[in-house]
Parts: sequence; structure tokens; C-alpha cells
Amino acid sequence: MNYELDHIDIRDAVTRLCEGFPGDYWRQCDRDQAYPTDFVQALTEAGYLGALIPEEFGGLSLPLSAGAAILEEIHRAGCNAAACHAQMYTMGTVLRHGSEAQKAKYLPSVADGSLRLQAFGVTEPTSGTDTTSLRTTAKRDGDDYIINGQKIWTSRAEHSDLLLLLARTTPRDKVQKKTDGLSVFLVDMRTVLNKSLTIRPIRTMMNHATTELFFDDMRIPADALIGEEGKGFRYILSGMNAERILIASECIGDAKWFINKASNYASERSVFNRPIGQNQGIQFPLSRAYSQMRAAELMLREAIRLYELGENPGEEANLSKLLAADASWASAEACVQTFGGFGFAEEYDVERKFREARLYQVAPISTNLILSYLAEHVLGMPRSY
Repeated sequence: MNYELDHIDIRDAVTRLCEGFPGDYWRQCDRDQAYPTDFVQALTEAGYLGALIPEEFGGLSLPLSAGAAILEEIHRAGCNAAACHAQMYTMGTVLRHGSEAQKAKYLPSVADGSLRLQAFGVTEPTSGTDTTSLRTTAKRDGDDYIINGQKIWTSRAEHSDLLLLLARTTPRDKVQKKTDGLSVFLVDMRTVLNKSLTIRPIRTMMNHATTELFFDDMRIPADALIGEEGKGFRYILSGMNAERILIASECIGDAKWFINKASNYASERSVFNRPIGQNQGIQFPLSRAYSQMRAAELMLREAIRLYELGENPGEEANLSKLLAADASWASAEACVQTFGGFGFAEEYDVERKFREARLYQVAPISTNLILSYLAEHVLGMPRSY
């Protein structure tokens, strides 16, 4: 598999689509803290947001490598897939663990864009990444479940019809393993919004459309349950490798954007009667960032290869996310330093991309948690948390 050349037609097509959404489009969205509706619609109409959904449900039946190529090219072109990337991996929970009725009901509409599955409700203010300590509860009441609790950092909830929600159906003190007793629900937010569901936007340093959610005796039908009650934690985990791989692809795209932007600028910008790219103080950070990007890209290729063989590349997927996020951030730092004061000027898009790139040191999993995972599961050291 040649990752650079694989899906070249898709990469070219995505690049052409992104040309219709130049920097001034994203700058205006950023100023207004606006959701990039036109961009998401264009991706939907091109079929890219349904790329990983099987043809029988209206998707393109493409492999994960194609999804990675799509997201990488979006970011390499200076755009931002964070407005819609969750659809590629959240639908996997429905596809792998949902009933035939659920898949037939929802996936075709997600594939054609008439329904959006963009929101993923897991994190809570009190528990953070300690997912098994979440306090949102779902209690069975006849043919319904009643949900109470709160979620935070649930991005795109205001722009999604469906919410994939993790809640506790059995109290933690009544289960043998703390990972038991958690269940996943597919919530149609249109039926409960501004009644028993409240969405509050959180303004952040980048335009990420993130929110907090409040559930107040939110009643949903029992058939909203995905799979078996109490097994939701493992359902969520089963999609983590794909999530890590897809986010790593975005980071690789960002790194390529920063490196290309800075290299071109350094070759054109002249100070003291010589291009600044002639100075090793400019060359070395960019060359090092490039080497980090290429190493991360190779690890990502290996993670994708193993994933598509049906294996469980936990180590490789986590390493891909870690190395790609670090490469992206190193590239961002080198790019700002190359541009100097102009790197802080809105019109060059560097400061916008710089802010966006910082997110992936923290989300969707902190790099520190990846290091803890590697220490425990790869190096065999005692569990740290």
C-alpha cells in the first residue's frame, strides 16, 4: 500500500472541492463563530461524509484509508474537517453494534445528508476522561428510558439531528467491573430539544462549535438503545482505533499545510538582501518538523494497514495520533516563527490554523493518556490511573 498515492483520485477531488472554500471563507466563519454549513453541505453532496457507510445503506463502502485520505486532504488544503469528521467514526457504533432496524432507519439518511450524526456525548464536567465515573443516568421506565445528567465538550450538537450518548444504566456500586453498566443510546435530539434537552454553546479559542448538554427527565424510546444494555463502554472502545487514525490523518494534513506555507514564504521573503529561507535558523526547524511529519505518516500507514486487515492496532493507532499531533504542533510552531509578526496577522491564516492545531494535543484524547496507555499496554508497566 502506497499511502502517498493511494486513493489519488479521491485526494484530487477533495482538493478541488476545497478550492471553493479559500481562507477568507474560514476567516469569516471564525470571526462569526459560525458553523461552515456550505462546506459541510458540499462534502455531503460529494458523498464524502458517507464514504465509510456500506453501499446497502446508501454509502460508498470505502475503506478506512479512503476516509483518512479525505480528512488529510481537507486539512492540507487549509480547511477544517472538525465540523463534520465525527460522522465518519460515530456512525461506526451504529454499524457495528446497532440492530438491523436501527441501521436501516438511520444510516441511509446519514449517508445522504438528510440526517446529521455529528454529536457524541461522553465527557462530563466532573469526570473528564475518567469515563467510567460519569454520572448521567438512564433508567428504564416501561417502553422508555429516562435520562438525567450533563455532558460537556459535545461538539456540533447544535448542528446535529442525532446524538450518540453514553449513560449509566446500572449504578457503579452495583457492578463487578467499573466498565460494566454503561449503555449507548442513539438520541433523536429533534424530539426533545428545548424540552428535556438544553444545549448551551461554549465559546473557545478556535471555532469548534462545542457545547454542554443538560438532560432533565429526558424520555427516549427503549429502541434508542444500541446493542445490549450495560455493554456500552466496550462499544465505544471498539471505535477508538478508527477515531485515532482519522484524527491523526487530519494532523498530518495540517503539518503539510504549515510546512508548505512556511517553506514557500521563507523562499520569497527577503531580509538583509537575502531570502530568509537561506538561514539555517529557518531551515532547521522546518526540516525537523518535516521529518516528524514523515515519521508520523509512516506509523499512520502501518495503523491503517493493520486496521484494514481486521486486526486490532491499538498500539499503532495511538502512536499515530501521538506522533501526528506532535508533528502538527511542531510544524505550527515553525510556521509562526518563520512568518514572524505576519504569523499573527489574520489574513495569512497561520494564526487560525495554529489555534486549531493546538486542540489535538488535548482532544479527542490527551497525549498524556496515550503515553499512559503505551506504558501499561505496550511496556507492561503498572496502571497509572
